[in-house]
Order: sequence, then C-alpha cells, then structure tokens
Amino acid sequence: MLDILHRDAAMVVINKPSGLLVHRTALDRHETQFAVQLLRDQIGQRVWPVHRLDRGTSGVLVFALDAVSAHALAEQFAQHTPTKRYLVLVRGHPPASGEIDHALRRADDAVDPRGAREGAEPVELQPALTRYRTLATVELPVAVDRYPTSRYALVEARPVTGRTHQIRRHMNHIGHPVIGDSTHGKGVHNRYFASAWGANRLMLACVQMQLQHPVSGETVLLDADPGEQFHRLAAAFGWPDMAKLQAAPE
Repeated sequence: MLDILHRDAAMVVINKPSGLLVHRTALDRHETQFAVQLLRDQIGQRVWPVHRLDRGTSGVLVFALDAVSAHALAEQFAQHTPTKRYLVLVRGHPPASGEIDHALRRADDAVDPRGAREGAEPVELQPALTRYRTLATVELPVAVDRYPTSRYALVEARPVTGRTHQIRRHMNHIGHPVIGDSTHGKGVHNRYFASAWGANRLMLACVQMQLQHPVSGETVLLDADPGEQFHRLAAAFGWPDMAKLQAAPE
C-alpha cells in the first residue's frame, strides 16, 4: 500500500518509495509497477500525475483527481512556484551553505557527460539554481577511495528550478555527488554504502513541499519521512534525529 500523505476532492499526495517509477516510459518497458496504476487501484479512481520524481528518489509526489485540477497544479510546477526541500546524503563535506547556479543540458542530453557529438545540433542549456545547506557531517576511518578516511554529509537541498536530475547533477558539479547515484555519482562510494551499511538506494528524498491548492488557492504544506535507510545511517553516524536536523536554524 502506498503511503498517502494528503487526500481531498481535488488532489492526492503520496510518499513515493525509492525505486518506484511514476508512470510507464519507453526506457522501462519491462517494469510492471508504476505509482499511477498502484495509486489508482488503491483509491479506486483515476489519478493525474502533475510533476516528476526520479525513480530512485523518494518523497512527496502529487496527483490530481480531475482534469481541471491537473491543469492548475501542472501550471504551478511549470512556473516553479511550489517550494521543495530534499534531504541528500553526499560524498565529502560541502560548505555550510551555498547556491549552485549552473545551467544544465536539457533532459535528452542529461545522461551524456561527453556533451554533443561532432556534427550534432548545439546543446540546449537551461538555467538551473539549487540552494543548499549542510546539516551534518561524518568522517569515517575507512579508505573507500584515495584517502585514508572518507567524508560524507547530510545536505538539505532546495531546487529553485526543476530540471531533470537537477540536485544530482548540481551536487556532482560541486564535487559532492549523491550516494547511490549510478548515473552522476561515484561507484566506489555507492558500493561501499551498499555493502557496509545496507544502503542500496539513491540517498535523495523530497521531504517537504509547499504549493497552492488547485481549487481553494490555500497554501498546502506536505511533509514526508525520508525512509528507514536515512534514519539508520543518521543513528550510525551519531547525527540527531532527522526532524531536529531540518528544524535547525539556517
């Protein structure tokens, strides 16, 4: 059963588990389970997805319950008006806070680090901005990569724009890739967390979203738990409870 965070006559919101696709895509024809179908069957009515959430990312996922509400919500996401907060486990110790203002290639080019091939059309760049702050850090006495110790951090990321894989690509851009990211991360650290800590997911969770209700216009605040692996790692690393970390003053 999907974890339903909010439901009314116009919209329903779930805490999407990591690994679940939102809907069927051409690249995932072999998959048999999708959030759209699971939620439709669970609540017994049609649902309209109004924004994206990467397969590996968990957290707040919004659906409309009618076409008019779907249009109103989708327009909010197209204009980047909803505010979002993510928890991210990254390699290294980033600065205490910062902005990543770095344009990204459009979705079709996002997974090709080599950029455009000779003779291809010029790569389309899209403005992209992510604000972040570091919530907690740890230095482990383990030589995972080139150094005798290994550093990791829990980061709160707030994407201002909504580009494909934006947080993952931006954190990698500043040298702090997301743990569990097989596309933009670093395999040796992903394998270490999977084998040593049982963390076999993308360590990225949308834990809060604020948007306007599509009918009433009232502000709706949605919170989602980041999941068991986040809590287990926080306890192992001696970090405070997730709620306390997120509530810490900026």
